Amino acid sequence: MQRIFIQCFAILLVYAGPQIRAATAESDSWSQWRGPLGTGEAVGSDPPVQWSETENIAWKVELPGKGLSTPIIRDGRVFVTTAIPYGEHLEISEEHQDHGAHDNLSPERRVRFVVLAYNAADGSPAWRKIVRSAQPHEATHVTGSWASHSAITDGKRLYVSFGSHGIYALDLDGRLLWEVDLGDMQVRHAHGEGSSPALYGDTLVVNWDHQGDSFLMALDVATGKTRWKTMRDEITSWSSPLIVEVAGKHQVVVAATRRVSGYDLASGELIWECAGLSRNVVATPVAADGLVFVSNSYDWKKLLAIRLEGARGDITGSDHVVWTRDRDTSYVPSPLLYEGRLYFLKHSHGFLTAVAAASGETLFGPVRLGKVRNVFASPVAAAGRIYIASRDGATLVARAGSEFEPLASNELDDSFSASPAIVGDALYLRGDRFLYKIERPQPEPSGPAVDAD
Repeated sequence: MQRIFIQCFAILLVYAGPQIRAATAESDSWSQWRGPLGTGEAVGSDPPVQWSETENIAWKVELPGKGLSTPIIRDGRVFVTTAIPYGEHLEISEEHQDHGAHDNLSPERRVRFVVLAYNAADGSPAWRKIVRSAQPHEATHVTGSWASHSAITDGKRLYVSFGSHGIYALDLDGRLLWEVDLGDMQVRHAHGEGSSPALYGDTLVVNWDHQGDSFLMALDVATGKTRWKTMRDEITSWSSPLIVEVAGKHQVVVAATRRVSGYDLASGELIWECAGLSRNVVATPVAADGLVFVSNSYDWKKLLAIRLEGARGDITGSDHVVWTRDRDTSYVPSPLLYEGRLYFLKHSHGFLTAVAAASGETLFGPVRLGKVRNVFASPVAAAGRIYIASRDGATLVARAGSEFEPLASNELDDSFSASPAIVGDALYLRGDRFLYKIERPQPEPSGPAVDAD
């Protein structure tokens, strides 16, 4: 009954009232990094509450190289990207430097940019595709990777961004279909790239905010050809675009420093914009039930709840900004929108807050999350529970609701910066070293009944 209720609630959330919803909504896959609804929710799933290295681990495989991309699961396959350094150490030219850079990993060797596919049933390798080999033109942060963008799929093709090192379309068996080179990004402080592409229908959207000429671009999914390209007056951001349906038409919402903006998906035309966020926007928006939520926490803390229907022009300070918050907001992790509540971390630390999505009323928090202290991964939810993975190796499971109720703190021998994925009754965690499928053991099939003599 609980699963049926959750499925019914999700249907109401997506289809009732003024329409603003994520543009993809498959419930039997995790086709984009924020899940089937683009909110962090897995519809109809029931993963374990507890696990360890010896409990509820269906399989665990060691990953080559380093990547921070979320596992993408579709049609029995798990797809991840990674960057694998190889060869001799090379000289680093001046173009690899950036004023104000700190805590960076220099590109001292060539890197193989690789897409990996595993069989979801047992973790066995399905295929491996090297799409490019090159010395990166720029550093990345020591906690980052040259493979931080998450892939996305429509079930026909897998679309993979390595940013400055190319946008690629592969079929689900790993054959390269097309590739596009958009040039080199100039990232603030050379801290690495990470905005993941968004997808709806026959259009793939890529956000290219950096210290050079920034733009938003739409590509044809079949050919990789440009549908439109809209220039943006923006500096570096890492936020991924979100495609939503508003009153029967689709918009691309992009959170950034100067403005949060909404663009027409068909033409790339700017529809509305709203100021309020500071520099270094990382968190991706979430949207449902008439509102889109954007957040960051760098120069100052800010969370905006924006009503999209009817928004036109500059809506800064207008009644389209339904509510705002200026404390305890998220920096790297994106918020989780689940059962009418918005959950978010304080900066990138282990303190959780929940508010009523419609009003911004604080329900609880910030509450300390125990062994979960340093968080880059975005929270996910299923079966009335929320899951928060940390760089400390612990994943907190708590009951979703208006009060904070922790259920378990699960530790593994790894560090988790990539956001989790949930499909069916399994949780997929991508660590620095391993990819895990966490699932309760399946019952042994019973044999045929035998009549006694």
